[in-house]
Amino acid sequence: MMVKQRSYKIKSYVNASHAVRWKSGTGKKHNHTWEITCELHVAEAMVSFFDIEKSLHRAIDALSGKYLNDLPEFKTVNPTVENVTEYLFNEIDAILRASGAMLLRIEVSDSPTRAYCIDVTDRKLPIESETKSEQK
Repeated sequence: MMVKQRSYKIKSYVNASHAVRWKSGTGKKHNHTWEITCELHVAEAMVSFFDIEKSLHRAIDALSGKYLNDLPEFKTVNPTVENVTEYLFNEIDAILRASGAMLLRIEVSDSPTRAYCIDVTDRKLPIESETKSEQK
């Protein structure tokens, strides 16, 4: 029997600046409009996009208008697109799990031509009957 995996994709944008640290020193501070695309699985057949987006923005808005190098999360971690993606994955995954959803894939782009992705689509997804029995 074929099992259909259903997911939602939500795109968000945030303006934030950073300066990449190199062995030779820190690069020039510059701004990006970061594009964050989250693909998520929900146990229910339908989801309130408004509620999910509100949850996602708790993590994303923490970066809005900020110089990433100044944030505690990036004091010792280089604020590269890869590390920003790791940070957002961890933050968003925790928020979504608390909302009964699961992050499957995140893509973070600091440029229209490239993105860094973390994909966990092989993660075992709960089926609707499992989540309903857990909620009882």
